[in-house]
Amino acid sequence: MNTISKQASKFKHIAIGLGLAVSASMAANANTAQNTFQVTATITSSCTVSGSALNFGSAIDPLAVGVPLDASSTLTVTCSNTTPYAVSLNAGANAGGASNFSARTMKSGANTLGYQLYMDSGRTTVFGDGTASSSTKSGTGTGSSQSISVYGRVPTLAGVVPGSYTDTVTVTITY
Repeated sequence: MNTISKQASKFKHIAIGLGLAVSASMAANANTAQNTFQVTATITSSCTVSGSALNFGSAIDPLAVGVPLDASSTLTVTCSNTTPYAVSLNAGANAGGASNFSARTMKSGANTLGYQLYMDSGRTTVFGDGTASSSTKSGTGTGSSQSISVYGRVPTLAGVVPGSYTDTVTVTITY
């Protein structure tokens, strides 16, 4: 090896040695500080409710069909996990009052057809808002959809005028 190469090699070792000495010196003098911070989230209770149409039929012959005429529908409730809820139904748009359950009526023009909504398949407990001898359905959310059956009954077809009868019932979920 020539003299210049030997000196360059020697100089390289000295430079590397100085770099290590500086790095070691900086590490020995490094200070640290620590603290904490909070991570938060607030989850609120939430519910949704929807329902399918309760259809007593689309071609009912009042002379051939026996009464009472029964049908059912399903409400779908979805509430956040552990959220308590209560589902209520009003008396419908044609009853003359939100809690006038004995007057639930479908209309076709000026003509009416009485009906009732129940909580049970035996049709003994009126599904309403908890007033006027009616009941509500209570439950606890699971985070998944839950089904609630609504049982309808038209008690009589005597004297009914032909037509398409409808009513609109409002379902409310309280949570």
